[in-house]
Amino acid sequence: MVTETHPRRRLLTVAEYHRMAEAGIFGPDERVELLEGEIVEVAAMGSRHLSCIGRLTTLFKPVTGEQAVLLVRCPVVATDNSEPEPDLMLLRLRPDYYAAAKPAGKDVLLVIEISDTSLAHDGNTKLPIYAAAQIPEAWLVALPRERIEVHSRPIDGEYREIRLYARGDTLTPLAFPDLHLRVDDVLGPPAAG
Repeated sequence: MVTETHPRRRLLTVAEYHRMAEAGIFGPDERVELLEGEIVEVAAMGSRHLSCIGRLTTLFKPVTGEQAVLLVRCPVVATDNSEPEPDLMLLRLRPDYYAAAKPAGKDVLLVIEISDTSLAHDGNTKLPIYAAAQIPEAWLVALPRERIEVHSRPIDGEYREIRLYARGDTLTPLAFPDLHLRVDDVLGPPAAG
């Protein structure tokens, strides 16, 4: 009887990933992130994606600086083997603005992924990482579907509550109950076509 063996994958830890970056293994313009122990290239950003980041940055200005730190496309140490770079994060306010150490899951109040061409990847890979890190709320701005998925109540590596918001709706982040955002203001003008 022949027993089939499968090669074992060697997954990286965040510490190993950092050592690789410090050693200059990644090029200066190379955009990568560590997801579940694997180095993954970050998808190129289209103009609609970029525009949405700009709108969200403006919409979150009322809470930035006094209630939270807003970071755009910066890493969060989510687990021992995952350091994703979400499109936006709202973090607990810290006097050093995270100069002493990168933010970890416990520091994140809200994480936002904007998906244009990476919807399945963001939903199936990144959201479970955020849930495993106990990030209380994650938004998936699904540009092709013209909606925002709000994921909350992380338990055992998955979000137990999912709410969908479409154009015409208003949503309020859990950490900022006085901030009411219109979905239309987040999505911007409807896609041409």
